[in-house]
Amino acid sequence: MAEEAILGYLATSEEIPDSGQFASQHGFQHNDVVNVIKSLHGFRYIDAQDIKRESWVLTDEGKMYAADGSPEVQLFLAVPQEGSISKDELQKKLEPSVFKIGCSQAGKNKWVDMGKQVSRKVQHVEDKVKDLLIRIQKGEALGKDDINSLKARKLIVAQTWKGYSVKKGPNYAPTRKKVATDLTRENLQRGDWKELEFKEYNFNAKGPPAEAGHLHPLLKVKQQLKNIFLQLGFEEMPTNNFVESSFWNFDALFQPQQHPARDSHDTFFLEVPSTTRELPEDYVKLVKRVHESGGYGSRGYMYDWKREEANKNLLRTHTTAVSTRMLYALAKQPFTPKRYFSIDRVFRNESVDRTHLAEFHQIEGLVCDKGLTLGDLIGVLNDFFSRLGMSKLRFKPAYNPYTEPSMEIFSYHEGLKKWVEIGNSGMFRPEMLLPMGFPEDVRVIAWGLSLERPTMILYGVDNIRDLFGHKVDLSLMKRNPICRLGID
Repeated sequence: MAEEAILGYLATSEEIPDSGQFASQHGFQHNDVVNVIKSLHGFRYIDAQDIKRESWVLTDEGKMYAADGSPEVQLFLAVPQEGSISKDELQKKLEPSVFKIGCSQAGKNKWVDMGKQVSRKVQHVEDKVKDLLIRIQKGEALGKDDINSLKARKLIVAQTWKGYSVKKGPNYAPTRKKVATDLTRENLQRGDWKELEFKEYNFNAKGPPAEAGHLHPLLKVKQQLKNIFLQLGFEEMPTNNFVESSFWNFDALFQPQQHPARDSHDTFFLEVPSTTRELPEDYVKLVKRVHESGGYGSRGYMYDWKREEANKNLLRTHTTAVSTRMLYALAKQPFTPKRYFSIDRVFRNESVDRTHLAEFHQIEGLVCDKGLTLGDLIGVLNDFFSRLGMSKLRFKPAYNPYTEPSMEIFSYHEGLKKWVEIGNSGMFRPEMLLPMGFPEDVRVIAWGLSLERPTMILYGVDNIRDLFGHKVDLSLMKRNPICRLGID
């Protein structure tokens, strides 16, 4: 209807000078008229020129004062005509904001005497502020000084009205001719295709966005971490064995069979197949001996090591099981220094809460070379974490069954303004390395951390279940940009 009204009006008139007035006169919403004008202008039925008008409107505070009076007048009227009133009593009569502003403005106007007791200094006042606000509401023009005064008190704000003036365009017609977008079978059968006018094909128009996959935030952070390891000359270890034997997961790491981590309360053991089918027997014998009676300068754990415990299958509890296999394979060859890393999933029988899951991702790095020391470990850790944007590190002695010495790694968190634990590290024990067949002067330094913790910090996620698991909102993957770590 708005389109018919506009084209019909221009059939007898040269111009629509103001779209706002036109909409009001014909009973249309101005937004509807504007949309029609834009459409007709695009097809050159009309030519439209922008119109802008500046006006002043009341803020919420200004509307309140226009209805109830300015704070200074409200305060003045609350003061008795004769005598005085205490400030506490006066404050009880007014809203806190009205009292505060009223005291300031009434005192400034010298309407009241503001001491411990408040009393009137004049008998009558005019509410000029209220009068000015009402005039603004009516659309009346005010002087520059009055406008500046109301603006300073944030009682009015400028509002820009946008509209159009309209004239006939080069393609003007009293009614818009409908153009066809498709040539149909019915057009051909009826023969009316000869009279059809087709819409021009826009070769620059973009089609609908193609649906595509999105990387999970964990994968984005994982890729950045991979890039850091590769920059440092590390090789990635194969991590495709989620199921591992207790031997490679625990025993080969010189972790005793009585250790609490090997209990079903902490580890997921498999029912089928419940045990492994084969292990390197010569190596198993050496591991058994070092557990029971020691060797290589160690007394061992002095207990009866059981093969059936080592044969049990489980879901790997750490990616160090992968490191064990890689080091064993490396020891069977002429020695070559190596740098390995892995980033993949591990499983632990833990209670799920805001910071813990039964499955999560572990990042692990290790360096194998001759003559390595604790100083080398600290140096590598400083280099690695500085590339993550963590330049302030501290180290605390710790205990691990398969590393000695061992260190917990702490970094200063600028957001939390405190030191937070970010990982664990150490040097693999001789009881682990020498049974594999490494020379006595070979040392292995290693460290590990979780993938979820830095990802939660980077993406502002405070509940790990919102990041990983069946409760994750899939739109999280579409919304979040690529991860950018503090890489030097």
